Amino acid sequence: MAQQLSENRSRGTWTAAAVLAAVVVIAVATNALVALIAHGLGANSDFAPLTPAVYGGFTALGVLVGWLGWRMVTRRAARPRAVLTVLVPVATVVSLAPDLALLALRFIPGTNAAGVVALMVMHLVVVAYAVPGYVLAGRSLRRPAPSVQAPTVAAA
Repeated sequence: MAQQLSENRSRGTWTAAAVLAAVVVIAVATNALVALIAHGLGANSDFAPLTPAVYGGFTALGVLVGWLGWRMVTRRAARPRAVLTVLVPVATVVSLAPDLALLALRFIPGTNAAGVVALMVMHLVVVAYAVPGYVLAGRSLRRPAPSVQAPTVAAA
């Protein structure tokens, strides 16, 4: 039975990893579309954050860091759903602060409104794919209930 639990955990870990990898691939692909649209709407072609290497890396990093936070909350909070219902929107809004600072201060060459709005949309894309992915990945890691045999009634 211990070996079966270990196999189930291992399978669950691989399933969770596959789900998270799929989330990263889908989010990066969607963010590529966002960058393409942003360039069509006037984002500068020399705006580095809208290059695949930059948004791809940050998308993957965001998904993985978000997963770590998600797992910490689901493991430690007495009411994880209530905590995540507040935490996810707050974290999403906070994640937009650097973009707003970039728009105001223009500390990256090529910054304009179209480029910054695209970055903000990319944050929303990551959240939109990551949260359902975290739910699916988390389900795969739940330990199956041990099988319990029903007590037998002894003949009197």
